[in-house]
Amino acid sequence: MDNSCLILKLRAFAASFLLFSQLLLTPPIKADEPVILVLGDSLSAGFGIDLSQGWVNLLAQRLRENGFPHRVVNASISGDTSRGGLARLPSALELHQPDIVIVELGANDGLRGFSLNEIRDNLAAMIDASRQAGARVLLAEMRIPPNYGPRYGKKFQALYRDLAEPPDVTLIPFLLEGVAGNPELMQEDGLHPQVEAQPLILDNVWPALSALLESSRDESGSTATTREPRSTRTP
Repeated sequence: MDNSCLILKLRAFAASFLLFSQLLLTPPIKADEPVILVLGDSLSAGFGIDLSQGWVNLLAQRLRENGFPHRVVNASISGDTSRGGLARLPSALELHQPDIVIVELGANDGLRGFSLNEIRDNLAAMIDASRQAGARVLLAEMRIPPNYGPRYGKKFQALYRDLAEPPDVTLIPFLLEGVAGNPELMQEDGLHPQVEAQPLILDNVWPALSALLESSRDESGSTATTREPRSTRTP
């Protein structure tokens, strides 16, 4: 392992530890301050870049610019899988009581060749848990490199669209649209976006999120979202 690779891995570990520590130590949000919880992996944790320049931090800025009072909590950890996200989600829901949960997970599962059924079940369980906690869900569509084979790749992509059933779940089309495959926007590993790509990633997220925020504003007559009642459906 060369020094540059080691430095990147150490930086990713430090960033992930900081994010996880913030998640545990941050006090619950005030009831009048709606929360958007981002549950993701390195694509949202800012692998290889300054956290302040990541798309999640840029989202917080854009919300303020557009008059939304929401606070963004980034619960993303580099290298995480849908299995890890499912394990971490209950405590995050209890602590932050989010109005909206953005699930950005599954890419690492695909890269490791995990069972599609397991990935689907984990994502579905995260969606159900979020909805039962009164949150609305946005699911970010992920894809895997073509060298994994067209059959696996197509089924992997399709599971996101199968899970995104309006109005319960809103799909964010491919998170890295316009970014993946562009060497000028990707880091040397070809998997993680550079700083210059972060505004483009936010642009991919914003249409689905802003539509949800606007619909909530229309329903409630204010910029704050209205929390849905807890579901009585058995998972």
